[in-house]
Amino acid sequence: MTIKELLEKNIMTKYRLSPKSIENRCSFELYKSNVCHRLKDLGDIDFLIETLKSDDIRIYYKKKWYPECLYLLAMVDYISRENGIELCEEYDDLRSRKLSETIYPASVLALCTASKSYMPKKQAYMEAIPEFLRFNIVESDVRNII
Repeated sequence: MTIKELLEKNIMTKYRLSPKSIENRCSFELYKSNVCHRLKDLGDIDFLIETLKSDDIRIYYKKKWYPECLYLLAMVDYISRENGIELCEEYDDLRSRKLSETIYPASVLALCTASKSYMPKKQAYMEAIPEFLRFNIVESDVRNII
């Protein structure tokens, strides 16, 4: 039995949860990468359709996975603006929310550490896409992925 299995079993016993109720939550960096790759693979319109049909934004919100919820909503709003599409009113209640702390890309944080300067953060903040910045998420390039 692995450590993960032991921990999951302990959590399931303690909180009387079924195995289905335990979900693996990936790192936020990996989540962002997955969303950007999905956008690249599907294209703007199909990405919007799939995301809105799935209701993942609301699902993440109910799980209290706020960074994922707001990142996906920001992406939907950004892609909508880029394509001249009206915003989906279904999520208007979430558009007034924001994360309590600003989230920067790991690459920006690494640059700050390497340079011993806050300038990379400042520059990334100034170049951030407004739809993401509204939620305290610094994101500047969702299309340039490998």
